[in-house]
Amino acid sequence: MVTGYDVARLAGVSQSAVSLALRDSTRISPETKKRILDAVEALGYTPSQVGRSLATRRTGRIGVVTGELLNPFYPALLAPLHDALMASGNCTVLLTTSADGSDEKTDLAPIFDGSLDGVVLTALTVSSPLPGALTRAGIPFVFLNREVDGDDADSCVPDDDGGVQTVVRELVGLGHRRLGMISGPMDVSTARARRASFVRHLADHEIALPDERIVVGSFTHEAGQRGLRQLLGGPHPPTAVFCANDVIALGALDAAAADGIDVPGDVSVVGFDDIAPAGWSVFDLTTVRVNLAAMAAGAAELLVRRIRDKEAAPERRVVATTLARRRTHAAVRG
Repeated sequence: MVTGYDVARLAGVSQSAVSLALRDSTRISPETKKRILDAVEALGYTPSQVGRSLATRRTGRIGVVTGELLNPFYPALLAPLHDALMASGNCTVLLTTSADGSDEKTDLAPIFDGSLDGVVLTALTVSSPLPGALTRAGIPFVFLNREVDGDDADSCVPDDDGGVQTVVRELVGLGHRRLGMISGPMDVSTARARRASFVRHLADHEIALPDERIVVGSFTHEAGQRGLRQLLGGPHPPTAVFCANDVIALGALDAAAADGIDVPGDVSVVGFDDIAPAGWSVFDLTTVRVNLAAMAAGAAELLVRRIRDKEAAPERRVVATTLARRRTHAAVRG
């Protein structure tokens, strides 16, 4: 078995120099580093993760608490997050929550057993006790996409308010005055923020959003189906419906297709996130585009910084959103 000693002997350096080169340290010259890396390649040396962990007091493992992977939003977010963490020399350990974002059914043991350097939190409710437990245990973490009430911690989130404002401007500009919303659960930060922004920006145009034109449900396809049918079955159905995420919006489109409702002729439908299916020609959903790669990279950068410096001031990064104009919205009829 090839060891670090073998690499050091072939390269003509000390074992500590080998360790520094493999950590990409600036404490050795580029020429020495190249000689060591050439020796590593020639011998086929693979550093021991156990030995590296003992030397650096780090495991190179980052936990990611995420929602159920059947929701296409989370795989779309996890792919760039995995790449960003890997680029910083870390591997990813996944832990999934229940469909409603609750961490009650999450096995938290791997988070607190000392095997993780830090944690990315993507799918918690606003009252989750997990961030507080992480703080008490001294485990670095970062919020990604969602936040939790009362925790002044690093976070990287979408510009919910700016995204909703573009939706309101677009729909009002097309003549819509009777609007509805299918919201996510009110114990989730993104759902609360998007609902509050929708109500506020409509009020800026002197348009009220009565309670009967707001349907609160889960971030699921089924909630979108039920929500659209409930809104259109009322005495004053909306001419446009804003959905708090794309999964809800796709459910609304399915319900419209099944019930013979023309989109956007009878009702416009707009989503939020721009997950891959939103752009498929069968849906062609108008939606708020969130730069998931930028959010993931930002969260990874904040967490790596937090691991290195636990005393750094918390930072909140807000990633800009844009409106992806597609087929599911149009000017109000008549």
